[in-house]
Amino acid sequence: MSNITDSKNHGHAKLTAAGLLISLGIIYGDIGTSPLYVMKAIVGKESISEALILGGLSCVFWTLTLQTTIKYVVITLRADNKGEGGIFSLFALIRRRNPNLVWPAMIGGAALLADGIITPPISVSSAIEGLKIYDEKLNTIPIVIVIIMGLFLVQRFGTNIVGKLFGPIMFIWFFMLAALGLNELVDNTNVLQAINPAWAYHLLTEYPHGFWLLGAVFLCTTGAEALYSDLGHCGRPNIRISWIFVKIALLLNYFGQGAWLLKQSGYRLSVNPFFGIMPEKFVPYGIVIATMAAIIASQALISGSYTLISEALRLNLWPKVRIKYPTIKKGQLFIPSTNIMMMLGCIFVVLVFKDSANMEAAYGLAISITMMMTSLLLCYYLLIIKRISFVWVGIFFAIYFVIETSFLIANLEKFFNGGYFTLIVGGILMFIMAIWYTSHRIKRRLTEYVNIDDYLPLLKELSEDSSIQKYSTHLVYLTGADSPNKIESKIMYSIFQKQPKRADIYWFLHIDVVDEPYTLEYKVRTMLQDDVIRVDFKLGFRVEHRINLFFRKVVEDMVNNKEVDFTSRYISLNKRNVIGDFRFVVLEKHLSNDNDLNVIEQFTMDWYFLLKHISISESSAFGLDTSSITVEKVPMVISPMEAFQLKRVY
Repeated sequence: MSNITDSKNHGHAKLTAAGLLISLGIIYGDIGTSPLYVMKAIVGKESISEALILGGLSCVFWTLTLQTTIKYVVITLRADNKGEGGIFSLFALIRRRNPNLVWPAMIGGAALLADGIITPPISVSSAIEGLKIYDEKLNTIPIVIVIIMGLFLVQRFGTNIVGKLFGPIMFIWFFMLAALGLNELVDNTNVLQAINPAWAYHLLTEYPHGFWLLGAVFLCTTGAEALYSDLGHCGRPNIRISWIFVKIALLLNYFGQGAWLLKQSGYRLSVNPFFGIMPEKFVPYGIVIATMAAIIASQALISGSYTLISEALRLNLWPKVRIKYPTIKKGQLFIPSTNIMMMLGCIFVVLVFKDSANMEAAYGLAISITMMMTSLLLCYYLLIIKRISFVWVGIFFAIYFVIETSFLIANLEKFFNGGYFTLIVGGILMFIMAIWYTSHRIKRRLTEYVNIDDYLPLLKELSEDSSIQKYSTHLVYLTGADSPNKIESKIMYSIFQKQPKRADIYWFLHIDVVDEPYTLEYKVRTMLQDDVIRVDFKLGFRVEHRINLFFRKVVEDMVNNKEVDFTSRYISLNKRNVIGDFRFVVLEKHLSNDNDLNVIEQFTMDWYFLLKHISISESSAFGLDTSSITVEKVPMVISPMEAFQLKRVY
């Protein structure tokens, strides 16, 4: 077994000052800006009362403690795949034990991506609307759209650059949250009694419509799933340590808002309590800092979305798209198509919902589904992989089933107020994943393999048959056969029958995407000396498939080890040590007309080939677009036509 040199490093997997700062800039945008709208959403149009404020604060405190701190920061971050996190990384850890868990993984991933489209608009709108303190009729929509467009345009520079830029700003933001909250809190420390869970219980069971306020409370923890998805960007130690600072700042601000609201008892809310606790002279500065923090708030879901799409791609759950790596840090990537899709979606949300109050009504429904799916996969991981006692896993499941089911039910009230939007978007994304996954399974099932040993003598004869014009010195095929003794019958048909392809050496490359993120290994099998060679690549599900580059490295190693002669075998070129040419043959399948498909099969395959048509080509997906390539179309027969009688007449 040989290793291909991996030029990337582990980024900020270790606890460092830089890692802590970047964590603030990347991880906590969504959770960190929740004080902008959570208490405002809890109070809504209700008359302010002690039961409402202390009950709401108690729910927020215990939600941040149970859901964000214990479930995600303490437990779920331990379910990392070589430092990578997110629902698809979690699925990759368990898929060989139970492949059917791909369905909850797809549901959770699609829902998280859908809710990510509403995070930037609600965060930026909540901050910009602070300007309405000075002009109630100010139209903030154009400002919000310009800011969102600018945010997506800087993504191409990579989260390392973005994190270094945003980290110091978020540090100022959290310091401001703590200072403002503490300033208000010292005047009314009685609000701290909200830490007693009895206040939360009273609100949910005795306050009119109290249970449904969980939909607003849930907004304080929506960024927890993105926190897990962004694990690979910053590393577990940096996230855990920085969360201590972040949680303290959040709680101080929430309780400060609560202390301010208690002064307004008996009245209805007329101003956002976030801006209400600011000294009048500080409001302009507060709006500027809040706006900057709100811009950064979008970063957690955006970078997390790139992570999700890249993992879905490697797990055959998403059409092939181009992925770019702006920096040499592992886990940091940029997907242009996802960037454009999310930017257009965010602009659409701003134009449709117009202000943050309307967005609050739509926000959180989809993400609550994601959290339930993560809990399901996490329980399986703890039970089967980590072998935690069934009793402890059962207790964990029971507690979070009650919590997250309650949040989901409360969020269902948002369906007709805009929650349908994220569910529709999530449904579309789920549909794409389901089509791609199902079609991939159909293709794998129908691929016919033959024993390559039966063809080795014929390959040798073809290689030496001077009556046939040489097609290439080195002829390279990509094979999906897991066994080194097997090969697709279509490849043999391409070599011998479609157009006899004479070459000095036949190479068969196999790519095995493994469940670890950054594995980069290969193994060489010489099946026929100087004539037939098979190379098996083991690539992590986060490794870019730059097969052209990897293959060159393999050949270079083999030449250095004197395992293969790299020079041309043309007599005139060989004596001058001219390097032989390489040609890749890529077989692309198309749906044969010789099919008799039922309605479901026809529907599935029609959508698959439509998605395939708009995705990047096979050669680009495998990093072969700079090579000499021949693309051959081969028919795919799923359901052969039934036997029929054809009568000959004279």
